[in-house]
Amino acid sequence: MSHDRAETPLQSPHGGLERALIDEFLAMGGHTQESLHAMPDADRQALLAEASRHASAKLSEVDARSHYVHDMHNRPE
Repeated sequence: MSHDRAETPLQSPHGGLERALIDEFLAMGGHTQESLHAMPDADRQALLAEASRHASAKLSEVDARSHYVHDMHNRPE
């Protein structure tokens, strides 16, 4: 028995938000996707690593707030 299904890569539930946070970080520094391509590889990798850390910190904050709100609404009275 064969199961036909589309092969789609798994995506993080917050993948779109993570990409937006990285783009926002880059824009705050005056960078665009085009300006990244013009940078030396080492500089580009360092900047993207910093942007990734920024996005990770923001996503952690979103997650913590979400748990806090969930706990507030589900605590016994």
